[in-house]
Amino acid sequence: MAKTMPKTKTTKYDVAEHLRSPEEMAAYLEACLEEADGDAAFIAKTLGDIARAKGMSQVARDAGLSRESLYKALSGERSPGFDTILKVLNALGLKFHAVAVQIKTTTARQSR
Repeated sequence: MAKTMPKTKTTKYDVAEHLRSPEEMAAYLEACLEEADGDAAFIAKTLGDIARAKGMSQVARDAGLSRESLYKALSGERSPGFDTILKVLNALGLKFHAVAVQIKTTTARQSR
């Protein structure tokens, strides 16, 4: 009679449990910005992960938002307003910075 293997118990991975320092939070946001491909809801969800790591209640207070509206804004189900994003970034102690990138020109422009 064949022995059955014991079942492996798995738990859902929660990135918020692994974001312990401001540097880790900034690196996570940077990586997600690279992968987002213009998906604002994905970035909102990323900010939600970071806010959960820091503590939603505190982030909501620091951003001047209710905890419920912060959860809704950062759920990833919709794209929050840019003003909300800026308030949340400030509350998280993070900031955006811009880097110049090479933009591909269209063939019509190249033929001039």
